[in-house]
Amino acid sequence: MSLSGLSPPPRSSTVSPLPGVAPDPSLIWSIPGLREDPTMCLRCRSAALLCGKPVCPLLVRYHALGKTLPMLGQKDWEGSTPPGIFVGRIGYPHVSIGPLLSPEHGDTLVYDTPESWVGRSLQEIVSYRTSLVRGVAPVKVTEADGGSRLVQDVQLIAISQESAETEAHFRRAPRIRLELSDEAPPFGASAPLDDFRSEVRKVDQRLEKATSDIHATARVGVAELYDSHVAVSRIQRAFSAGVLGRRGHRRFVPTRWSITAVDDLLSKENLERVRDLPELSEWWLYTLEALGNRWFILLLPGAWRYESIEAWYPGTLWNPLGEDILMLGDDEGNQGRTTYAGMGGCYYAARLAVSEQLERLQRQAGVAVLREIHPGQVMPLGVWNVREHVRAALAGPPERLASYEDVVRRVGSYFEIPVGRWLRQSQLLRDWKYQRRLEDFF
Repeated sequence: MSLSGLSPPPRSSTVSPLPGVAPDPSLIWSIPGLREDPTMCLRCRSAALLCGKPVCPLLVRYHALGKTLPMLGQKDWEGSTPPGIFVGRIGYPHVSIGPLLSPEHGDTLVYDTPESWVGRSLQEIVSYRTSLVRGVAPVKVTEADGGSRLVQDVQLIAISQESAETEAHFRRAPRIRLELSDEAPPFGASAPLDDFRSEVRKVDQRLEKATSDIHATARVGVAELYDSHVAVSRIQRAFSAGVLGRRGHRRFVPTRWSITAVDDLLSKENLERVRDLPELSEWWLYTLEALGNRWFILLLPGAWRYESIEAWYPGTLWNPLGEDILMLGDDEGNQGRTTYAGMGGCYYAARLAVSEQLERLQRQAGVAVLREIHPGQVMPLGVWNVREHVRAALAGPPERLASYEDVVRRVGSYFEIPVGRWLRQSQLLRDWKYQRRLEDFF
């Protein structure tokens, strides 16, 4: 959600929850009611929760920084990288790259492995991410194809199989910069790098093989890694680091872009096979509640179609000042879509998860992914939240429904939003009700 149209907040509204930590105006504006009452946080101090959220979004964010706050005054850093890297997007094709560094030594793999975050609390997940400090250095995206020692070190981290010990010297002490996005997970403090060294002891042989193939395109490399059962988050990291593709064509890809690009590429590959499978003849339903979200994943009889809809309650991040529930969605027919989905990366993340399920079932079907976001989700966590929780929902046994009417009743009983609003928003469910099908004539 862009906040560029808002004027800067008054001085009285820029309240810092921890001494010595500068507030972030865009996060301040995301708190419901603060625009009209800039003294609200000062009066509340998280005790009364005047903004209506179940926990204070400012303190969740800053409490998670406890591991790095004592070290933010230091220019020299030692610790482990999960392994993790970051590629910025500001100024493209001139971007910033660098490692994600933990103050801990040893195994920090969980800090940058979204596949292992399902079932963990919001506080745990945010703590993993904000405990990592980003070292950044400017490069041109084409430097991925034969760059400096720093470039080579970052790329080696991107294909590492395990955490790697690191040493960094920053030009200045790291500073906290709140960067919240629905595409990428939260990040912690950052600082420009003067010098960086890492000790990568073991690389992932599958990633190393893909990196060594200088004749295959990045698309082919992504597909081969996926077929070799490399975790999607690792493929996204390698794609971002510019280690895939033909020689002379490799590029750094901003982290946010690489996440959605890989989800899109892989789901398209899956769907090429899914479209040739027999059609599902039943209604199957999968549900899940996690991190303030309710998931309702419906498989419909028939050929491949897909729709994803999100409903944001007032007081959630993307509907902070609203008085009504905001709903948005996108859909595609059997041949896919030719334009970028307006709802962003969440559309492609869910599509990857459901395409995987259809391949497992050896069936094609229509799929509707309905998501109700409650104020319990106090900040965006990245599209991994969609991909991994849809995967988790689909891992359970389905509830078999007898008819369209049963589906409508189930939507009404599962969600707090009235069923009529879902039906008005859903192109897929409307088409099922009103379009005639061949079987209707027999």
